[in-house]
Parts: sequence; structure tokens; C-alpha cells
Amino acid sequence: QVQLVESGGGLVQPGGSLRLSCAASGRTFRNYAMGWFRQAPGKDREFVAVISASGGSTFYADSVKGRFTISRVNAKNTGYLQMNSLKPEDTAVYYCAASGSVSVWSAGYGYWGQGTQVTVSA
Repeated sequence: QVQLVESGGGLVQPGGSLRLSCAASGRTFRNYAMGWFRQAPGKDREFVAVISASGGSTFYADSVKGRFTISRVNAKNTGYLQMNSLKPEDTAVYYCAASGSVSVWSAGYGYWGQGTQVTVSA
């Protein structure tokens, strides 16, 4: 069992930045790939980014490539999503998730956090 808790969401103006954190407890975090997903009102949950268990591989959705950076510090059992140049369309609830392998599909993740709201508005 892996427990995940997100933090760092909030209200930010367009063009601003936020850093989300995902604190893990339970089974060894370093054994799991970590992904970030988001869900806007009335829309399906969508993939944002994923990082391998070692941190050596990352992959991003086209909509966030070049603006978001996923990272992790296994010694701290924590993952991060640095979000820069935020746009109103980035507004959503952001979820971190853990999986036994790198995946862009939400069905591939067995552990999820409760989500943190990110609102981008002037």
C-alpha cells in the first residue's frame, strides 16, 4: 500500500508558477513510477507527466511540454511538479499517482492522492 498526499495548489495569475508536491508513505516509494494527472470540471481525467522510479526517464503531455517539469527525491519520498507559464486552461484538480511501471494511462496506476486544486485566473 502506498499513501499519497498532494500539496501546493492554489490560485495564480496567468503566466505565474506553482510547485506541487506529492508526499508518499507506506511501501517503498522508490520502487514506483510517479505520474501526475489533472481533471477539469466536466472533463475526463487527463495525463500530465510521468517519471520513472529511478527518476531517469520523464514524459510529458504535449499541452504542458516545455512549461512543466516533473521530478522526485526518493530519499525524501516526495515527488514534484513545477508548473511555469500557467494558463487558464491549466485550471484543474491535480492528482499524483504511483504505478509499478511508467504509463500515460490512469488505469495503470493503483495508488492515488486526494488531489489539489490549481486555479489560473486574473
